[in-house]
Amino acid sequence: MAVEVTIYTDGAARGNPGPGGYGVVLLSGKYRKELSEGFRLTTNNRMELLAVIKGLEALKIPGSKVTVYTDSKYVADAVNKGWVFQWERNGFKKKKNPDLWKRFLELYRKHDVKLVWVKGHDNIPENERCDRLAVEASQKKDLKIDTGYENSEQKLF
Repeated sequence: MAVEVTIYTDGAARGNPGPGGYGVVLLSGKYRKELSEGFRLTTNNRMELLAVIKGLEALKIPGSKVTVYTDSKYVADAVNKGWVFQWERNGFKKKKNPDLWKRFLELYRKHDVKLVWVKGHDNIPENERCDRLAVEASQKKDLKIDTGYENSEQKLF
């Protein structure tokens, strides 16, 4: 029987681009794990997607049945409407964040993943917790470098 895992995710950026962070809450049975990390220059969409990636990377058992709750239409729609699979077939030409989408797809295919969009700031406790984790991470000193963003051509300046 597959392990069932629930993942809540959120990303934040102070400025877009600007300092950013992600927050993740993983739940499975009696287990709970929280993850967060901040970056000195990134975008909100990158942090939303990275949150999902980090949640999936934390899973130790391949083939887990995973429900990911995200308030990111960018992430949920890209998967649920099949856009990301078309982007992949087209080699991610003229698409933002190909480094993260490739990483996501590799993890996505290792598990039985369902993405569920939830309205942000709608009093969903775990989503609110992820938001706090993401914002706090973005405000830390010594933020990491989002090399996928800073070394890409998608920067706005």
